[in-house]
Amino acid sequence: MKALVCHAYGPIENLRVDEMNAPVAGRDQLLIDVMAASINFPDVLMVQGLYQVKPPLPFVPGAELAGTVSAIGEGVEGFRIGERVVALTGTGAFAEQCAVDAVNVAPWPAPLGFDVGASFVLAYGTSLHALQTVARLQAGETVLVLGAAGGVGIAAIEIAKVLGARVIAAASNADKLRLAREAGADETVDYTQPDWRRAVETLTDGRGADVVYDAVGGPYTEPALRATAWRGRYLVVGFAAGDIPKPPLNLALLKERIILGVFWGEAMRREPRQHAANLRQLTEWILAGRLRPAVTERVPLEGAAAAMSRLASRQAMGKLVVLPREAREAGR
Repeated sequence: MKALVCHAYGPIENLRVDEMNAPVAGRDQLLIDVMAASINFPDVLMVQGLYQVKPPLPFVPGAELAGTVSAIGEGVEGFRIGERVVALTGTGAFAEQCAVDAVNVAPWPAPLGFDVGASFVLAYGTSLHALQTVARLQAGETVLVLGAAGGVGIAAIEIAKVLGARVIAAASNADKLRLAREAGADETVDYTQPDWRRAVETLTDGRGADVVYDAVGGPYTEPALRATAWRGRYLVVGFAAGDIPKPPLNLALLKERIILGVFWGEAMRREPRQHAANLRQLTEWILAGRLRPAVTERVPLEGAAAAMSRLASRQAMGKLVVLPREAREAGR
């Protein structure tokens, strides 16, 4: 089979597409024919050796996928050959086939495309967990979303709107802000502009945002924390800007702001029933048309490294999806 392989930690452009032996379904595993796999920011960090998880080399990156079951390992029940599924893999998704622990696989409804399925679980699972479980977002509250045109940013906008909140989207240019509005944002702010937090305060009549969703970090964190309301909740989701910020903690004291970490992967492990309930809820919403993952690019395996580089440099918008079997399927 073909796969995108990381042979050494380092520059993304060193990744290459190789022929390798197909995996087999071990005990408690499914073998999945990968129809689509989305690129996420942890993938970008992992191949550079900058992520907290460092897989043994060589490895195939890619943390989530959608496809069809092609083999069922010993001990697995409830799945059938040919069934459409989505899966969280950690690694291995940027390949024509992937062996996945069955506990991390869920059915995917036929009306929905594989590209949507591959863009769904991680971004929307993270955002629902952050806003509903961690922040306890209430209808009528205002949410400020940083990095609003990225995969998790779009998911946060859509979920906040479903939960009845008002959304202010913050991003770095007009195209990204337009995409955020298309996703349902009520207001937008360009956070490359000087003193942009004043715009947030103006839009909230001086109160600030009740909840801030920060998947960006870097220089944007301190002004966003300053734009958080009295007893507002600040969600630390990620650091796409590259730098882990160190905001003055007196900013939390002055308005009794609450800084909350969001570690969806660990929460999923500790609270599997809650994760399953969240996934069912998200699937219902997407079937009802209330959520619409913004898939903006679809590339073959040969284009995956370049797409990862675009995500790393923050040139990408929405979700970038790899189609590992596209060329082979087209030739049949």
